[in-house]
Amino acid sequence: MTSYTDKGQKPERGRFLHFHSLTFWVGNAKQIIFVFSSALNPGNQEMGKHLVKHGDGVKDIAFEVEDCDSIVQKARERGAIVVKEPWIEEDKHGKVKFAIVQTYGDTTHTLLEKMDYKGLFLPGFEPPLFKDPMLRRLPSGKLNFIDHVVGNQPDQEMAPVAEWYQRHLLFHRFWSVDDKQLHTAFSALRSIVVANYEETIKMPINEPALGKKKSQIQEYVDYYGGAGVQHIALNTSDIITSITNLKERGMEFMSVPSTYYQQLRERLKSAKIKVKENIDKLEELKILVDFDEKGYLLQIFTKPVQDRPTVFLEVIQRYNHQGFGAGNFKSLFEAIEVDQDARGNLTFLTPNGESDVM
Repeated sequence: MTSYTDKGQKPERGRFLHFHSLTFWVGNAKQIIFVFSSALNPGNQEMGKHLVKHGDGVKDIAFEVEDCDSIVQKARERGAIVVKEPWIEEDKHGKVKFAIVQTYGDTTHTLLEKMDYKGLFLPGFEPPLFKDPMLRRLPSGKLNFIDHVVGNQPDQEMAPVAEWYQRHLLFHRFWSVDDKQLHTAFSALRSIVVANYEETIKMPINEPALGKKKSQIQEYVDYYGGAGVQHIALNTSDIITSITNLKERGMEFMSVPSTYYQQLRERLKSAKIKVKENIDKLEELKILVDFDEKGYLLQIFTKPVQDRPTVFLEVIQRYNHQGFGAGNFKSLFEAIEVDQDARGNLTFLTPNGESDVM
């Protein structure tokens, strides 16, 4: 596992502020920070082809920026594909400037610059005409902001994608880990995390590594039809209440065996940090813990939230720890492999990397 301290040259103009929102293209839309878009009228071939190929999934990851024009100009000069040149939308609440650039697979990034915009979300968005009174009775999810967004790539495409962010958006390498560190008895992966200069936006880029059986990263690529967003991590300041409430609302999460917590208790006996939360409660909720000598994080992952085993969500709480749970990856992947095996996709690999059902 490698952490990087070199942020590169600080951009003179054009600053990335934070994640703004993610737009899903889905067969049926009703929800938001997530925007769910579905075709209203017949004949929407662009969205139709995307859904046939990928199923429901993330089409766009939006960043709020300063000086949208400057960022687009620099990205274009460095060879980025500008899907849509900067344009302005406005309503009675003010103006917002947008631009769209192409990233991995069929995924895009919308760059948006709020020009003193004071509205609810973005121009054209209005409060719902009907608010279900039952929603007020549901417990709060206590989710605060997008912590990171993970993109899965086919084998050998991780490094070129990471380099794309470095070259075109002036992001830098923040963290990385290889398959010697991230593996189970059956599968493995590699990951590079890139971030903007201020490190308010973090984008892990994963690829499968050859193991005895098909990696869950490869399963994603197969089902999604190429590169795409695998999971979205949502930050909370109270993960115990958050997960308690989300489970009460019906969210399904991955589970790990009790042996994980037996080993965790042993590891924490000699650790330099102390976990504030009650370990018995973390075990009850199946929340994972990763730590180093400076701090720790708490995390848990949902089961796939689409029909295909593609996109899922993570809930994460950080205590002076900016990693991504590398110490938990083995336990997480083993839990995913149980579901993967139930789908019939935890197949043995032949020497050329192809699946062989046994």
